Amino acid sequence: MSSRLIIALIIMLLAPGVQAHNFVTGKTVTPVYIQEGGELLLNSDDEIHYQKWNSTQLAGKVRIIQYIAGRKSAKKKNSLLIKAVEAANFPQDRFQPTTIVNTDDAIFGTGYFVVGKIEKINAAIRGRNSLLTAMDRDALPGACRSRVQPFWWLNKAGQIQWAKDGSLTPEEVDHVIALAQKLINE
Repeated sequence: MSSRLIIALIIMLLAPGVQAHNFVTGKTVTPVYIQEGGELLLNSDDEIHYQKWNSTQLAGKVRIIQYIAGRKSAKKKNSLLIKAVEAANFPQDRFQPTTIVNTDDAIFGTGYFVVGKIEKINAAIRGRNSLLTAMDRDALPGACRSRVQPFWWLNKAGQIQWAKDGSLTPEEVDHVIALAQKLINE
């Protein structure tokens, strides 16, 4: 794993040494490039392949982005938001959820199953954008090591509109679903 990628993700996702995000409303995310793993894509035969990805591709659609560990517990923390996004049935031409999964943070020996599950979900739900990357969790600041998961919401220009570390409350889920709808309608 390239040290530049690790540093870029650290800067983008977490404030050094604290458990609070450093995202600035109205600004774009720090450029991030994922060379290993990358974006999962389906070809015309419904076969999955991977391509390199960078954060400059985020503009163009309203996005809810989450960075998670490759563990079931991470999925459970996000289930309220995931269900609300699915129930909102946002138009795919203007909205796209993006999930960045750190496959190195899977329980030892389960990485293969994590990748398989993500591939299966992507094949079933077209329009979902999943990215796989591998990072040494011990090289990250405390917030990521303690499994705090950042979320952020971007407008069509790729500018941050709202961000939070960790699980969302039901009230926050309602707020961000309404925010996403507002941004889609702009």
